Amino acid sequence: MSVPAELLYTPEHEWVAIDGGTATIGITDYATQALGDVVYVSLPTVGAAVTSGEPCGEVESTKSVSDLYSPVDGEVVEVNEELDDDPGLINAEPYGLGWMFRVRVADGQATGTGRAAPAGRRGLRVSGATCPAAARPAATCGACARRRSRQR
Repeated sequence: MSVPAELLYTPEHEWVAIDGGTATIGITDYATQALGDVVYVSLPTVGAAVTSGEPCGEVESTKSVSDLYSPVDGEVVEVNEELDDDPGLINAEPYGLGWMFRVRVADGQATGTGRAAPAGRRGLRVSGATCPAAARPAATCGACARRRSRQR
């Protein structure tokens, strides 16, 4: 699966699409492959305040449970309720139907500030064991290491 260049990415393998003052957030294909089959997702509630870099939910797979981080500050305005019935959408279409939640971003973040950066700035590659968010071997990526430690 190709990495959409128009999205922003975090070191924790979340992606962000910013449209006006709203950010749509999901996890990358790389994250879904590392997690395995997603069986449950706990998302923030509509109206909740989220903080960039802070956990706001969890993704449970057949292998592990991983924290879901917000890449921006703001208020949750929508969650993907389809994931309640079919969390496998995250694996099947991580950049489409598998989106997770939308945030009305706080002032100053509508242009992609916060923890997310464009794919080109991080030199994203999806091959072998390269971490796409960090553009270095997955073995040396801090977020990948945290996920691996929770899997043990």
